[in-house]
Amino acid sequence: MLRSVTTLNTLRGPGLFRNRDFALLLSGQLVSAIGDQAHFMALPLIVLVLTGSPTQAGFVLGLGTLSFLAFGLVAGALVDRWDRKATMIWCELGRALLTAGVAVALWLNKLTMPQLYATAVLAGLLTTLFQVANTAALPNVVGPRQLSAALGYSQSAAGAVGIFGAPLAGALYAVGRTVPFAVNAVSFAVSAASLRLMRAPFQVDRQDARSTSRLTTEIREGLGWLWRQPVIRFLTLVSAADKVRYGAGYLLIITLARQMGASPLWIGVIFSGAAVGAMAGALVSDKATRRFPLGRIAVVMLWLEALMFPLYALAPNLLVLAAVAAAESLVAPIYAVAMTTHQLAITPDELRGRATSAVSTLTTGALSVGTLAGGALITTLGATPLVWLCGAWLLVLALLITANRAVRQAPPAGVLPQQQTPSAAETADMTG
Repeated sequence: MLRSVTTLNTLRGPGLFRNRDFALLLSGQLVSAIGDQAHFMALPLIVLVLTGSPTQAGFVLGLGTLSFLAFGLVAGALVDRWDRKATMIWCELGRALLTAGVAVALWLNKLTMPQLYATAVLAGLLTTLFQVANTAALPNVVGPRQLSAALGYSQSAAGAVGIFGAPLAGALYAVGRTVPFAVNAVSFAVSAASLRLMRAPFQVDRQDARSTSRLTTEIREGLGWLWRQPVIRFLTLVSAADKVRYGAGYLLIITLARQMGASPLWIGVIFSGAAVGAMAGALVSDKATRRFPLGRIAVVMLWLEALMFPLYALAPNLLVLAAVAAAESLVAPIYAVAMTTHQLAITPDELRGRATSAVSTLTTGALSVGTLAGGALITTLGATPLVWLCGAWLLVLALLITANRAVRQAPPAGVLPQQQTPSAAETADMTG
């Protein structure tokens, strides 16, 4: 039996890691993320060897983001039409074949730029489908009571990959140029196998034949529903505005570190510190999401960001710069888990793909704008003035979010009405 409305506090179920399906999902994603890290590091190096052009290296890396921007809304509608589990498995197998093709071509000395461009575009499309399906399916895999914890563990896993993935990627590339791509291909196959072993339904059974509707109509339906949710609508716009600053921040920190004479090793230490902060924030995100209203988390997060970001301009040495990066990275995962929990909890299952893709497309686009603008502004204004400009931008966002009544009154995740997901008994049966 499916429950249409309940609350997190009235559900009872097994511990999250007694949920066999979530353990399979998280382990598969962790292996895949490690492979992605190796691939991400090796790809620009290979392009530089083939062409000697940093511009082409950046373009190949950027094709994945462009794919999401171009295909994200369509992917959301398709995920709501198709079987999500099958979609995710086929996406992983497709990415495995594409990446293995790069490894084989490189081993045979037959790799060309057209193959790399085609691989980047196709893999970007498959990645977009996979990510949207994964987020939309998660409430059905873990149940509503454990959703914020599952999101927190996923964020923690991403932080761990950020800490340990780069050294491992470097070691794999040192073994051989083909090794990172071969490892990534295997990691996709492992992820597909873990998905195949899962027994939980990835979506609520639906009787309506959604494929009879036009795709554009379904996309408009999802966007319209999202726009009618005042809290998520406002927070999505604020998050997109913050992503502009975040996109500029990556280049900004590198520039500030280099101005202090940082070696590549020190720059790696700074970003490892940021990953540690992000992982720590992710570990406490579940408790924060359950205990505090979403509005309070959002307001506090943005005020902390606005107060901490100017410290980059005041850091006297690299050690302090690393400490600021770690502290600033602590708050973002807490907010991300709280907002995503809220969004997934109130979104009907048949709309989750479209709602997720709409939010992600907007924030990803803003991140791209920030990255592009960041480089230009560093060149024209300088790094330190840009820090103060970003701090002022965050201050404006903090004031706007504080003044929004709907956000301030948003409840904690524990008292949100829940949309259709498998019942607690069904979830317990699936976890064995």
